[in-house]
Amino acid sequence: MEISKDDVMRFQEKWQKVLRLNDWDIKYQPVEQEWRKTGDIKIDMDDRVAILLINTYNPKQANLEQLVIHELLHLKLYEMDQLIENLIGTVFEGKDGAGRELAYTQFMGILEHTVNDLAKSFLEIGGINKDVSFGRLEAALKEELGDTFKK
Repeated sequence: MEISKDDVMRFQEKWQKVLRLNDWDIKYQPVEQEWRKTGDIKIDMDDRVAILLINTYNPKQANLEQLVIHELLHLKLYEMDQLIENLIGTVFEGKDGAGRELAYTQFMGILEHTVNDLAKSFLEIGGINKDVSFGRLEAALKEELGDTFKK
């Protein structure tokens, strides 16, 4: 996937408006070194600013627009995310760490699946390239199967 700052900014502006995040100041930051993630968003609720991080060194996703939508959805859902994380901490305070870890892991898995599904849905109804990214899965298969794997 080729990643240009202009494309990132164009998708960010488009989807920031669609997702009603216009009251946020969002800065784009490319990650130009080995990184396990394809994207992330760092959020400061008090100042309503966020930094959108995108792996330009070794991206693991093939659809940049889908990636931008995904990260902006994390911003949209951030307050709910933090509320549930705090509730998990309160409910399991002073209790066995395994129960807390299970609840947290289950919540984060559900959150990530939900964000992925919503990103695919938004891409389908308003994306330029509606092709869902199989980037991480294809990379894993290429590593497992070598040159015999064809996209």
